[in-house]
Amino acid sequence: MSIKVAIVEDHKQLRESLSELIRFSPGFELVGVYPNALNIAGYLKQDMPDVVLMDIQMPGMTGIEAVGMIKKELPEVKIIMQTVFEDNDKIFQSICAGANGYILKNTGTQKYLEAITEAYHGGAPLTPSIATKVLSLFRTAPQQPQKEQYDLTDREKEILHYLVKGYSYKMIADSCSISYDTVRFHMKNIYAKLHVASMTEVVAKVLKSDLLNN
Repeated sequence: MSIKVAIVEDHKQLRESLSELIRFSPGFELVGVYPNALNIAGYLKQDMPDVVLMDIQMPGMTGIEAVGMIKKELPEVKIIMQTVFEDNDKIFQSICAGANGYILKNTGTQKYLEAITEAYHGGAPLTPSIATKVLSLFRTAPQQPQKEQYDLTDREKEILHYLVKGYSYKMIADSCSISYDTVRFHMKNIYAKLHVASMTEVVAKVLKSDLLNN
């Protein structure tokens, strides 16, 4: 089964190169390509993509604004923001709007495919430098007293330790000497125990409640 991908990007050359990448990569299917985010929620309802590559800065409607609209209409769609510069404010706004991951536009083609796959399977693809900035933003929020007991296993805590460092599922699997599918299995349990629905919520809860030190 192929991962269905839609692209929203105003830069013509990048839009075309990404389109070719998705179109000719086994396991991926290109279902929509758009030069801007105007009326994008309506288009995506017809395309029904699994993952959207979204330019963060576009004329008419920004990618950040588009994310909020898409998540209201199609909450199950995964959205990866494409950025040129690592802008703290825009990254944080995108998180709040519901984006699932971030990638720099100068990232290699293989990393693009890995990021799409990661998001599709419930992960939060972040380049290491952006991950550091996102996590630092979460850490500035005041910590709340932790009253709930989540009964996390040692393995789940180990996986969370790598997550807050910005590791991808594949990197976690390699570091823990377990399979990619095993990481996914543990993440499903973590989501259920922490009562969250996205990777950013996981990271926020871990950092705000200092779970790993409990």
